[in-house]
Amino acid sequence: MVWLRRTTHYLFIVVVAVNSTLLTINAGDYIFYTDWAWTSFVVFSVSQSTMLVVGAIYYMLFTGVPGTATYYATIMTIYTWVAKGAWFALGYPYDFVVTPVWIPSAMLLDLTYWATRRNKHAAIIIGGTLVGLSLPIFNMINLLLVRDPLEMAFKYPRPTLPPYMTPIEPQVGKFYNSPVALGSGASAVLTVPIAALGAKLNTWTYRWMA
Repeated sequence: MVWLRRTTHYLFIVVVAVNSTLLTINAGDYIFYTDWAWTSFVVFSVSQSTMLVVGAIYYMLFTGVPGTATYYATIMTIYTWVAKGAWFALGYPYDFVVTPVWIPSAMLLDLTYWATRRNKHAAIIIGGTLVGLSLPIFNMINLLLVRDPLEMAFKYPRPTLPPYMTPIEPQVGKFYNSPVALGSGASAVLTVPIAALGAKLNTWTYRWMA
C-alpha cells in the first residue's frame, strides 16, 4: 500500500498547488486592478499565506526534509507564471495577474523546521507565524509597482465580472492606511491553525492508507 499512500500525497500536492494558482488569478487580478487595491491587500495576504502554508507544511512533513516547503512554493510560482503568460497571450497587460512572492516565506518555514530539529509543533507555531508575518511584507513590492489600479480596472475589466462589480470611485485608504501591517497581523493569526490543519491532513492520510 506504499504506492497508494505516495500517490495520494502527490495528488494532494498537485491539487493544492493548482488551486493556489487559481486563487492567485481570482484574488490577484481583481484586487490589484480595482480601486480597492489597498483595502483588498489584506484579503490577498490572508488568502495567499494560508494557501501556501497548508500545502507547504503538508509536503514538508511528508518528506521530513527541510527545503521541500521552498520546493512547493516554487511549484506554485511556476504555475502562476504560466497562467500569467496565458493572460498576456490573450492581450491583457503583462502584470494583469500578480505573481505573489511565496518562496522567501516558504524558506522561513523550512528554516524553522531545520533549526528546531524537525519539530512539527515548532514548525506549526513558529513557522506558521513567520509565513503569515512575512508574506505581506514580501508582496508589498507588488502593491507598489502595479500600475494605476483604477485606470487598469476600467481599461481591462475581468471577463467574469458582472457589470455591477465594476469600480465606480476611488476607495484607496478608506478604512486604514497600512494594509501591510494589518495583513501581516491577520495572516500571522490565521496561518497557525491552517498550518496545524496541513499537519493533521498528513496524519489523516497516513492513517487512512495504513
